[in-house]
Amino acid sequence: MAETHVLFVEDDDVIREATQLALERDGFVVTAMPDGLRGLEAFRADRPDIALLDVMVPGLDGVSLCRRIRDESTVPVIMLSARADSIDVVLGLEAGADDYVTKPFDGAVLVARIRAVLRRFGHASGSGQGSAGGAEDGPEGGVLVFGDLEVDTEGMEVRRSGEQVGLTPTEMRLLLEFSSAPGTVLSRDKLLERVWDYGWGGDTRVVDVHVQRLRTKIGQDRIETVRGFGYKLRA
Repeated sequence: MAETHVLFVEDDDVIREATQLALERDGFVVTAMPDGLRGLEAFRADRPDIALLDVMVPGLDGVSLCRRIRDESTVPVIMLSARADSIDVVLGLEAGADDYVTKPFDGAVLVARIRAVLRRFGHASGSGQGSAGGAEDGPEGGVLVFGDLEVDTEGMEVRRSGEQVGLTPTEMRLLLEFSSAPGTVLSRDKLLERVWDYGWGGDTRVVDVHVQRLRTKIGQDRIETVRGFGYKLRA
């Protein structure tokens, strides 16, 4: 099995070196950079399997770097933030990050989150492919149709009014969960478990931001908020 290549952008020398050593002990190949500009250069040169980006790095901050990466690739991105209540967490998720970890973090926790993200990206087609209950009859081959929205659960493609919609793997997994049970309310905790592979309680802002990103791509009224319970796809 090929080794997993991690791009790690962190300006604190102690954290960068200690984290790099911890990841390498777990079998990862790590390219560590102290600022965002060199991080972007390394990303373009090495095309890593996953990127860990600290929010506050010089040259090009982590949020801006995430946007640049997302413009070019769907590679998974985990943001590192010093404060769980920081607006930077939401900004990072809105920029296209798939998850975040709060500093200071335990090395084992970080490795677990990295592996969870990699599992999601490596097996995106394994989530949410239930029956099309409630969907209109669509073409054969695993295509679910909801009004002007077509979800190809085998080809992992989405079209809206005939135009292809570009989704990240996390957004695709989220849509697959909704489309497998249209009209059914899915709680934030259940979505964290199914889409983000959280076996423990997580920050539901991750869900909220990704739902909003998904709405901008498939239609604001396609996913309904059920206050106090969660979200559902309009059948």
